[in-house]
Amino acid sequence: MSARIASIPNRRAIIDRRALAERLSALEGRDIPKLRLAAALVLKDAIADGRSEIEKRLRAKPSAGLATAASGAFLIDQVLRLLWDFTLERLYPNNNPSTAERMVLIAVGGYGRGEMAPHSDVDIGFLTPWKQTAWSEQVIESMLYSLWDMGLKVGHSSRSLDDMVRQAKADVTIRTSLIEARYIWGDTDLYDEAARRFHHEVQADTARQFIADKLAERDARHKKMGDSRYVVEPNVKEGKGGLRDLQTLFWIGKYAHNVRRAAELVDAGLFTRHEYRQFNRAENFLWAVRCHLHVITGRAEDRLTFDVQPEIAERMHYADRPGKSKVERFMQFYFLQAKRVGDLTGLFLAHLDEKYAARGRRFGLPTIRRTPKKLHGFVLDRGRLALPSDDFFAEYPVRLIQIFHLAGKHRLEIHPLAMRAASRDAKLVDDCRRDPLANSLFLDVLTSERDPETVLRWMNEAGVFGRFMPDFGRVVAQMQFDMYHHYTVDEHTIRAIGLLSKIEHGALAEDHPLVTAILPNIAARRALYVAVLLHDIAKGRGGDHSVLGAEVAERLCPRLGMTPGETETVAWLVRHHLLMSATAFKRDLADFKTILDFAEQVQSPQRLMMLLILTTVDIRAVGPGIWNGWKRQLLTNLYESAEEVLRLGHKQKGRDERIAAKQADVAEALGWDDSRMKLLIDDLPESYWIAEPVDVIAANARLIDAAAREGEGLSIAAEVYPNQDATLVSIHCADHPGIFYRIAGAIHAAGGNIIDARIHTSRSGQAIDNFLVQDPLGNPFDDPGQLSRLKDAIREALTNRAKMAERLKRKPLPRLRAEAFEIHSNVFIDNNASNRFTVIEVNARDKPALLHHLAQTLFQAKVTLHSAHIATYGERAVDTFYVTDLLNDKITSTTRLAALERRLLEAADHEEDTREAA
Repeated sequence: MSARIASIPNRRAIIDRRALAERLSALEGRDIPKLRLAAALVLKDAIADGRSEIEKRLRAKPSAGLATAASGAFLIDQVLRLLWDFTLERLYPNNNPSTAERMVLIAVGGYGRGEMAPHSDVDIGFLTPWKQTAWSEQVIESMLYSLWDMGLKVGHSSRSLDDMVRQAKADVTIRTSLIEARYIWGDTDLYDEAARRFHHEVQADTARQFIADKLAERDARHKKMGDSRYVVEPNVKEGKGGLRDLQTLFWIGKYAHNVRRAAELVDAGLFTRHEYRQFNRAENFLWAVRCHLHVITGRAEDRLTFDVQPEIAERMHYADRPGKSKVERFMQFYFLQAKRVGDLTGLFLAHLDEKYAARGRRFGLPTIRRTPKKLHGFVLDRGRLALPSDDFFAEYPVRLIQIFHLAGKHRLEIHPLAMRAASRDAKLVDDCRRDPLANSLFLDVLTSERDPETVLRWMNEAGVFGRFMPDFGRVVAQMQFDMYHHYTVDEHTIRAIGLLSKIEHGALAEDHPLVTAILPNIAARRALYVAVLLHDIAKGRGGDHSVLGAEVAERLCPRLGMTPGETETVAWLVRHHLLMSATAFKRDLADFKTILDFAEQVQSPQRLMMLLILTTVDIRAVGPGIWNGWKRQLLTNLYESAEEVLRLGHKQKGRDERIAAKQADVAEALGWDDSRMKLLIDDLPESYWIAEPVDVIAANARLIDAAAREGEGLSIAAEVYPNQDATLVSIHCADHPGIFYRIAGAIHAAGGNIIDARIHTSRSGQAIDNFLVQDPLGNPFDDPGQLSRLKDAIREALTNRAKMAERLKRKPLPRLRAEAFEIHSNVFIDNNASNRFTVIEVNARDKPALLHHLAQTLFQAKVTLHSAHIATYGERAVDTFYVTDLLNDKITSTTRLAALERRLLEAADHEEDTREAA
């Protein structure tokens, strides 16, 4: 029995083997299948009772992860022993077994380590001396059927000793599972022989290759799981900084040093006692989280999703604090533990690297090609920056910044033992915060033309970053409890700095051509990098993080040695870092007042360039799939329009001149003569020519022309819109009230997600409506079958209204994960944002057909809709409508605006009420 299992108090309350053995022996009958099933049912009840007791203990001590995991393993141990004895004594007795019929049952993998979450797989192995006999096969088959009848998920193998050795040599996965093999029941001599042969024939002289294989396996796993320990829905078992990383360290230590328990890693010199306590604390916490996950979901679920995070935080007794909810505090502690796992991994591998240094190249780490001359007292150890003595930082704490500056400047890796010392001595940097040299070195690291992202990440991992800049320390490991942000605040910030550096080097020119082109023209390069660093620094403080962040910038920039002008620029950028995205994604860029208001706030071409760059890296660093071609196009349009205003003044080229220039471009794109173009120009209003780009107008013109030639009353075109990551859906038909909400409903019913919409009426009374549509994953509709269904759904909606309501009712309700978030719907009505329209912004939970319901409400309120702009931020949707009354005037009546606000709120919350009623 392992020490951890032996330490479980009152084990018989979990399972009483003696009492169960008596119950099994009392079972009557000679029919083997019936007897086997009866025994399985007894043991199945025992498992349920045992799990109930373990769950009760977990609730009483919600942080006792290792004790809970050990209790789960003990429960299965006893069940297997009972089943083994019952099978050999009652089902297939063998009073005089031959030597070949000896057999032993072993636990392997995580179960072999003596750790099991409530719904983990039961990984077992049957070992025989030679090829299995007929009797052995019967016993193994019967036991497996019994385990399946108990509802257990079993991973099993049956091998002879020769098979075990041969397969373990050939397959690192089998070898890994056998490292942790633990005796359960059966022939002890056979178990001892198997252990001896594994050690001498498999393990001997293969440690270096095994370590390399496990590290490669770990890297592949990290890549699959998102390659960051700061993903806000982490996988507790397989993710970076999770249990599997800790287990990998133990496997390597066990393989290389034959340790039996993690505590023995200290004696092997791989950890200090303090580091082992950190290892144990992280392991205990992660096991507690994993066990709670299994209990809450009722299955082997290892992903810490948003919908379970609040419940686990509640179970583990986290409480709300000013500016931080209990779930955010719980997840911050989770990420700090994941960070600790990363720190321990680096130290562990450094020790192994020293041991195997003489036998070849280091484990997957680069080697230095040249020796820098000025290392300011630091030394090189096999190409890595190292310390000449253990008290080197204590002698002059500025070196805690200097080591990272040198690493970035000379492209050197920092020796893990130096990282350990930096982590240990990080508090000493408190005294250097006002030191001019330390601040100058830090600013050089941040604005380095080499690789600031990597060096800042090292500085953060060591804990130096947050100590040197306490405002940044407050957001380390801080998650944002929503479905929009994929990373913690510190990880998001460091990724944004890395993206800025890549754009500056031209590495992302294909994705960001405009930003790449304007970045060399930035006059205040240092201010831009500092603004990216500080843009989210005030999150979690309970106020507007943009305003609070600007105050931090005003205080921090002078400390870094920045000029008053640079400080003002940084503070302005932080204060307004959401301005450009809010304008581009939630306002009508064809409305000239939108551009004028935006340009009035920006005031300078340099600020405009810097704001575009900051906005781009901020959005892209949110997470995969957030940035797309449509967002790039909207930001580009806003930038170009605002740049023209700032350069030429408010008149630009003049409305008529701009329309005439666009009409000439359309004529050239279509190849139409003057008489043909005149018909189009006379029919379409000026607002249409301003709102739509040339390629959309050309596509609309072809649709209108084809409809006229063929006498079609309703024409629909759908094609992938180049560079927009969306499909352009255009509808041309006789205009009548309510067509917009019907089209929106049809697009949703066909599986589409509308990201932008423009509504026009020609002088001849025809509607020309353009929609940009994506699938639920943010990709364009490009499958011919999808496009066909989309057109059919729109046609049906505009010709047979009754069916649309039924189709929408049949659509599934939104995913439950979004319901983990408390979203309060809001309606904002603004009569100052446009000279011609009333602008209505609706903030609500993102759910199916939201746009349809809101547009239908506007129709029922006798409001004319001119354009709609849709933005989604994870679980939250922001839909903006430009509307007038039926006479095309702004809506100014206070009573009518209040009624409109009330009806839109009811529509936004419509499906919430439906779900509660259901």
